[in-house]
Amino acid sequence: MARVRVRVSTGVLLLAGFVAAPALAHAQQPQSAPPAAPAAAPAQVTQVREELERLRLEFEALRRTYDERLQQLERRLIQISGGPMVLTPPATQTSPPEQQQTPPPAPQQTEPTTVQPGLTQQQAGSGKVFNPDMSVNGNFVAAAGKNPFTTLGPFQLTEVEAAFQAIVDPYARADFFLAASPEGLEVEEGYITFTALPANLLLKVGKMRANFGKMNTLHTHSLPSVDRPLVTENLMGGEEGLSDAGMSLSHLLRNPYLYLELTGEVFAGTSDVFQSQQRSKLVYVGRARGYHDINDASNFEIGTSFAFGPTTLDVPQLLTPIDAAPTVEVPGLNKHVIGLDATYRYRPPSRAIYRRFNLRTELMWSHQDMIDAPVAKAFGASVSGEYQFARRWYIGGRLDR
Repeated sequence: MARVRVRVSTGVLLLAGFVAAPALAHAQQPQSAPPAAPAAAPAQVTQVREELERLRLEFEALRRTYDERLQQLERRLIQISGGPMVLTPPATQTSPPEQQQTPPPAPQQTEPTTVQPGLTQQQAGSGKVFNPDMSVNGNFVAAAGKNPFTTLGPFQLTEVEAAFQAIVDPYARADFFLAASPEGLEVEEGYITFTALPANLLLKVGKMRANFGKMNTLHTHSLPSVDRPLVTENLMGGEEGLSDAGMSLSHLLRNPYLYLELTGEVFAGTSDVFQSQQRSKLVYVGRARGYHDINDASNFEIGTSFAFGPTTLDVPQLLTPIDAAPTVEVPGLNKHVIGLDATYRYRPPSRAIYRRFNLRTELMWSHQDMIDAPVAKAFGASVSGEYQFARRWYIGGRLDR
């Protein structure tokens, strides 16, 4: 038993010796300073700080640039009703502070851009001058029965019309209509509309249909019936109507009761209604039109028109040679036409593409000067209406006098 105890004690002493040896060795060593940080740490911190400073300066430069652009857009909105305004490019970034090692990139310089009122830069830059809106309309008519007042055949392609329309610039719009009929190809209308005039004025220059009544302004394919009313055929030149080269100026009067438009026009006098052989004798047309909404589904429009100008009449000759013409043209005889029209429209918003009802009437009085004879007077009237009962189907009727 003594052996066992000695062995155990010896083992304990040896273990204690091994454990205490490192501590004694550590205690015998002189006390030294803690290990120094890696030498590269301060350089890395400085580099990170410089990178953050550079990013901060770049962000500040971008913020100032966007602030300037927002201020320019606000000035555009304020001055959009006036003349054109030139946007100045944003200022170049100033030199960075001394502690900055890498200067931020300066904002890219841009050319000054002229912004016109009424259109955005994209619209003004991508005008349709060389790529206008184009359309082609054909009017095919079939007729049956007897009518002594018209010469329509059983089948007839009365007209094919090509339209070219485009915004020339923020101040003008162009509309040209070419019509091909059995009589040949002609320019039915071709005019420029100036839309940015002051005082709510609108100016048209070119060849156009006179703003007289309702039917005279409609092209053939836009008519609610296959032919024009008799009053238009007899007093307003028929299919061609009062269409001539000239100028048209209209003004919109704002009031709380109805939209009131006043139009004054002057023409050269080369239409089927008026003919002038002197530059000083022109054709004058005036119209007043009022429009009012009754409710969301219905509205009415009333208007009155006046036209005055010289005409050329074919007067028969009583004593004529055998080879001479039976009639002679007498120019300079004045003629004036007065018109009155009214239109009622019903179109419910919930069924706008399926239900519609239009009712219109037009009256005209004509006074024509004669040679050695009283003034020739004429009167005509027309009442028409159409009802849409399906998406592509209409039914209508017209009464002429």
